[in-house]
Amino acid sequence: MCGVNGIVSKDLSFQQVNRRLDLMNGILRHRGPDDTRNEVHAVNGKTLGLGFVRLSILDIETGMQPIRCDNDDTSILCNGQIYNYIELKEMVRSESFVSKGDVEVALHLYRIKGIDFLSYLNGMYAGAIFDPRKNRLFLFRDRFGIKPLYYIKNKNEFIFSSEIKPLIAGSGIHPEMNAQRLATYFTYRYIPGSETMFKGIRRVPPGSFLEYDFTNGKFHIKRYWDYRLDNVNQDLTVDEASEKFHNLFSDSVKIRLRSDVEVGSLISGGIDSSAVSAQAAIHQPAIRLFSIGFDEKKYNEIDIVKQFLSANPAKFSSSQFNSQICRKNHLAHLPAIIRSIEEPISLGTILPTDMVCEMAARQVKVVLTGEGADEIFAGYRKFMIEGAASRFPSLSEKKQNELLLLFPELQTYLLQRKSDPAGRYIQNETLFAPDEIFKLTGRKPPLNLFSEDAIPFLKGVEDPVNSAFAFETRFRLPDYVVLRLDRLSMRHSLEARTPLLDYRLAEFAATLPVNLKVNLDSVREKFICSHSYLKYGILDSNAAFRRKQPFTIPLADWLSAPDTLPDFLQDILLGDEIRRQGILNPIYVRSLVGKITTRGIGPETMVSVADQMFAIIIFTLWYQAFFS
Repeated sequence: MCGVNGIVSKDLSFQQVNRRLDLMNGILRHRGPDDTRNEVHAVNGKTLGLGFVRLSILDIETGMQPIRCDNDDTSILCNGQIYNYIELKEMVRSESFVSKGDVEVALHLYRIKGIDFLSYLNGMYAGAIFDPRKNRLFLFRDRFGIKPLYYIKNKNEFIFSSEIKPLIAGSGIHPEMNAQRLATYFTYRYIPGSETMFKGIRRVPPGSFLEYDFTNGKFHIKRYWDYRLDNVNQDLTVDEASEKFHNLFSDSVKIRLRSDVEVGSLISGGIDSSAVSAQAAIHQPAIRLFSIGFDEKKYNEIDIVKQFLSANPAKFSSSQFNSQICRKNHLAHLPAIIRSIEEPISLGTILPTDMVCEMAARQVKVVLTGEGADEIFAGYRKFMIEGAASRFPSLSEKKQNELLLLFPELQTYLLQRKSDPAGRYIQNETLFAPDEIFKLTGRKPPLNLFSEDAIPFLKGVEDPVNSAFAFETRFRLPDYVVLRLDRLSMRHSLEARTPLLDYRLAEFAATLPVNLKVNLDSVREKFICSHSYLKYGILDSNAAFRRKQPFTIPLADWLSAPDTLPDFLQDILLGDEIRRQGILNPIYVRSLVGKITTRGIGPETMVSVADQMFAIIIFTLWYQAFFS
């Protein structure tokens, strides 16, 4: 795991570009504390600088980047890991190598296949290739955007980086808030698509590459991969699907254990992190496991994890289990966490994620995680609600009544359900309603809450549940879920690998009949995952069919007693800091504080006044970190 920086300038000298790269690399050093290197070129009247910071995990002795091919002077630098590099090396075996790792394999594959080389890669990656033969610079990002890549275009410069702070420093810009996306943030809790909350700073979209032309200084972006859900195999049986899932899952875990350093695993009470840890333990019996719990019993999963480990001694007798408790006083870490994440994302799990990554980083450099299955195999309640709503008219009255009892929110959803997939998805994600946003910000939400590039590929024949997956994987997954995982793991110089986001598993999930993901008869999310884990002995029956509990923090419990919070949080809740910033309405915020309650609130509660207040806290701390 590493960090990449780059500058293309019409005016700066080699020395000036090199100094800027040093500055950017220094800011990015947490992503690569082991080594750093710059490379500067003259290209068509411009200066190109490539900077790299390294966290040594694979090919420790010869894997430093940028890597250049002497035959044609093409260069590559890449943040991440290409897990199938051993298999891909067979395709480029005739080439001369200067390293033994994964990135040079990708460079030679590009030299043979062109930009189509991206379709062969299996991994998490974001990087750049300089091709002097074509006078081009290519920026590229993995299919689900697991690794980040940002860019900014000024009049005479084009600059890119793995993170935003180096981009600001390297470009010398005075950062401005992207006020047009304020309503988007308070609707979704994050900013979907290529825009960020920084004006002019954009993301290279997932599954895409950016081609920069040194001749005219222009660039364009093209998608090389779309997550298509319009080709379902309705004939697939449960047993066939279970076998296919198992084969892909086991190989996905196996290739993500490729490393020259020790690999650990994050584990919670959820079935996916348990399954990943169990599968990894087959290959690495002494695996180190890391988990976070809470004092509040209904949020705490530590006992569930311990029961799972003790119930499976054949797999975990040699493993080492490490755990910590996340408490209200850990809210004091929020300012530093938000500065590391760089973008305002109102996700309660940022706190325990930061803690578990810090704990793991003391012992290992790499961990496996269970992220991804909920997004591609239907692990969220909203997918069950959509499945029930889309099938409701065709069901018997008895079954309808059963569903209404199982899902109390279904009746309201049926009455308000939008006709188009985008509208339904927004409906499922709304934190603040439009009238509430106006009271909070003084701005009416725009008609289009997210940019056009955030809209997924839909042919129009997809099942409504699959349409929801398309939106989920197009922006919530990269711009919310894995963004927080990348930033908080790398904040502690820890590489986090996600076996369940192997693109082969995702493409397989896209072919599954919806009832193998959302099973209304058994009321099971991720039905095929549970079935396969049990059938192939990865999980026991208790673990495989454990009811999903959202991994979140007891926000209502913590925020309902403002006078016990750190001073900086009291300053926000009372409205003083908000008044100083002049962005949000302090009177409206103060009114929300008085409405926070713990009554009827638990891990399954997706939207509460406490959630709304947390979004305000996150935004205020973000604005304070970058603009105050």
